[in-house]
Amino acid sequence: MQSPRRGAALPLALKEGFAYTEHYFQQTLDHFNVGNITLFPQRYLLHNASWSGGASGAPIFVYCGNEGDIVWFAENTGFMFDIAPLFGALLVFPEHRFYGKSQPFGGQNGPKELAFCSAEQALADFATLILDLKRNLSAQASPVVVFGGSYGGMLAAWFRLKYPHIAIGALASSAPILQFENIVPYTTYYDIVSNAFKREGEECFEIIRNSWTAITEAAEQQNGLRNLSQDFHMCSDFKNADELINWLESAYSYLAMANYPYAANFTMPLPAYPVRKVCQAMVNSPVASSILQRIYAGVNVYYNFTGAAKCFDLDDDPHGLSGWNWQSCTEMVMPMSSNSSTSMYPPFEWDGEAWSRFCWEKYGAIPRPSWVTTEFGGHDIKSALRNFGSNIVFSNGLLDPWSGGRQAMNDSFRLRSSLIDFDGAHHLDFRWSRKDDPQWLIEQRELEVREIKRWLSEYHSLHRQNVFVI
Repeated sequence: MQSPRRGAALPLALKEGFAYTEHYFQQTLDHFNVGNITLFPQRYLLHNASWSGGASGAPIFVYCGNEGDIVWFAENTGFMFDIAPLFGALLVFPEHRFYGKSQPFGGQNGPKELAFCSAEQALADFATLILDLKRNLSAQASPVVVFGGSYGGMLAAWFRLKYPHIAIGALASSAPILQFENIVPYTTYYDIVSNAFKREGEECFEIIRNSWTAITEAAEQQNGLRNLSQDFHMCSDFKNADELINWLESAYSYLAMANYPYAANFTMPLPAYPVRKVCQAMVNSPVASSILQRIYAGVNVYYNFTGAAKCFDLDDDPHGLSGWNWQSCTEMVMPMSSNSSTSMYPPFEWDGEAWSRFCWEKYGAIPRPSWVTTEFGGHDIKSALRNFGSNIVFSNGLLDPWSGGRQAMNDSFRLRSSLIDFDGAHHLDFRWSRKDDPQWLIEQRELEVREIKRWLSEYHSLHRQNVFVI
């Protein structure tokens, strides 16, 4: 089971009733430069409790790690564990380079080092690791299905398109593969976030929309930033009003993404229907409360639902997401804007030149807004999916702000992939099943299971006929 390129296994307990082993694979730093032979330890997790073994041709399910610690994603992708016994599947969770413990330069991540942080390199990492595992497990005949949510869902879909000889299918949940260039309106993301709050009442929506002016005016007063810092229980003073505005904008976006019908701990420990709880905290504040007191009461639900935080740190990055700044400054350029007629956010226009200046000043990097659509497609994605993009399930929760960048359902053309929309939040279908799951969510997962069964059936039928051999 061990290979010269794989490190020792470390036991790791995640969710109750499930055990993992943690491994390290000596991964190639630069897959596209034969002159660079540098290796780095890439972390991955294995769950083999249900696997029927390579000799039986049992499948391997691989989660395409995205922008964070892979343990975090494994803990929040219970769907794979729920269905592993049904298929006798081995589960593999490779970590995305430059996130979590998979640090090629030990955390020394300047522009020179981060040049190796890209979707293309990450996909090649997954391909290399999968093939090595199959060889070492004598599982060359085991079909591979890739999974992913959000950016990981984009990677899963792209992996199927780029490496169809390795993965027979992909489940891409909440994957905004069209959130690039001008494919979707720039206002889409913030409009969906705003609608999540408007659904809970016009008053909540208006409190948030009117708060931005109140923040700006308060910041301009004598000792305004210090007073705002105290009012919002910050660990250190704001340097400018934008820091508070960005902090609040981030909370509202993540609340819409994690607006699950039950308590969860995806981005933060949150109650069921957290957007509703935030709005209730704002609207039900004492009558004499100022608008900023109402805002604090609401945002405290997101940042401090457990009540454990004594103050809030703007620089806190509990899930290791800092590498995403580099990716969004290079290839993951997703233009967004907001307008006052449809959004609760401050109005602003996407400014590509300003973004380029920011990226140059921070990293010495120039964004490539057209690279993703050049490398993976996007403008004519229907044609790609119709002609050669088979066996991909795109699932999207319409409450999720990232659903605006989805490949929408359209009955006017026939795809070889499946497009499924459901009434949920960010990759809700990938979370652990629960007794109180709504019927539509149960049916959504059943549909995905049927698709996997179909792919495996077709694979094994062809394999028995010796049509192809992996």
